Amino acid sequence: MEVLSSRILLRPADPERSQRFYRDVLGLAVYREFGPPDSPGVVFFLGSGFLEVSGHGAGEGGPAAMIWLQVRDVRAEHERLAAAGARIVREPREEPWGLVEMWIEDPAGVKIVIVEVPEGHPLRRDTR
Repeated sequence: MEVLSSRILLRPADPERSQRFYRDVLGLAVYREFGPPDSPGVVFFLGSGFLEVSGHGAGEGGPAAMIWLQVRDVRAEHERLAAAGARIVREPREEPWGLVEMWIEDPAGVKIVIVEVPEGHPLRRDTR
């Protein structure tokens, strides 16, 4: 798999509290915000990677961590991963925010989001 970019996703029980921690306490710089203005998701710079804090986790047991991997062709990766025996949690589909996503799980149950940024999408950086 050729990974174009990646990020760690956190889905905490209290996203605003976690965003304040990463922004104001840890001092991470904001890469971008997205979603509704009253409850935006925030992506922070994390060295050569990114940390996204958005959505809501399942409960108070701590944040749910996920891995986000950008690839060139989600549907081709879907076929390859299914043939290799990966556990497909969700088939590829275009999301309301314009990205094409599929979800898989590793053997320990860690969710991995495989993402394609279509041509013309504002996140598109590599024009190859």
